[in-house]
Amino acid sequence: MKIDERNVLVSVFDIDTQIFPEYFGRLTYVFLTAENPSRSIYQPIPLFTNNIYESGAFARVVSFSCSFWQMMQQSRPERLTSFSTQSMPLATLSEIGFWQKDIVSEDSRIFWQGFFKYHGDFRVVPLFFPVSMDAPAAKTFWGTLNNIYRQQRRWAWGSENVPYILEGFRADKTIPKKKRWYWTFNAIEGYHSWATNALMIFALGWLPLFFGGHHFNETLLSYNLPHITRFIIELSMVGIASSAILSFLVLPPAPRGLRIGDYGVYFLQWLLVPVTLVAFGAIPAIEAQTRLMLGGKYRLGFWVTPKRRKEIDRVKK
Repeated sequence: MKIDERNVLVSVFDIDTQIFPEYFGRLTYVFLTAENPSRSIYQPIPLFTNNIYESGAFARVVSFSCSFWQMMQQSRPERLTSFSTQSMPLATLSEIGFWQKDIVSEDSRIFWQGFFKYHGDFRVVPLFFPVSMDAPAAKTFWGTLNNIYRQQRRWAWGSENVPYILEGFRADKTIPKKKRWYWTFNAIEGYHSWATNALMIFALGWLPLFFGGHHFNETLLSYNLPHITRFIIELSMVGIASSAILSFLVLPPAPRGLRIGDYGVYFLQWLLVPVTLVAFGAIPAIEAQTRLMLGGKYRLGFWVTPKRRKEIDRVKK
């Protein structure tokens, strides 16, 4: 069509993504007002709510947790990287070589391709605007749990970007040292905390008492440790309650037949957060990072998360 590629914005969506009215209007506005529009990726907030009412409690909690994390990341764009749905100028995309087809986390790798292509002069610009996607629901309870675990493991495989980042910083000394250290710390600390924080909080109260022996159990630290752990957990309950309230604000219109009591269930489901943080956070992250360390036959390939909507099932029938 002989359209100048500098006048084209490319948007890539997962197949279950649905956009809200004026998404492209918002994208256009942010692009035209960005500080350096040609050196940016434009990132919306994914809301996994398309099938939220027919998903299990575990799928809802994990999906909302991911959405809220992306919301928080948009409020600190200096450390925001690309995820899933994204838009960028076609000219820029062409210069950095498009998305890599031989890795799992190509949606986040594209940011680092641009970052190193332009010697650190590249960024992700938040749209502060949502798109809606599907939660990883399946026909059975165990099928849903399997989908959640494998999806989280695939996301945690994004740690494959860490050696790519470190090698890029080693090779390109023109990137300011402060920026190199900042991104190195964020990348390593992010994947490390993903795999360890929940387990450390879970084990902090009783593990030292169990393995510390008689002498440790008589120390002041031994006496205070359960109190410190309880304070941390009580503090985290504020975040859980806030998440429960916020989840109601982003729910789509309820289907017919949804009772008031169902909303109580949706609120109480957030008590599952300690379980989901360990079972669908730390453990799949540890597995993914261990597989990356071992390499060879243990490496993960790309796995498309099965997702289900009842209305699509009815159409198929």
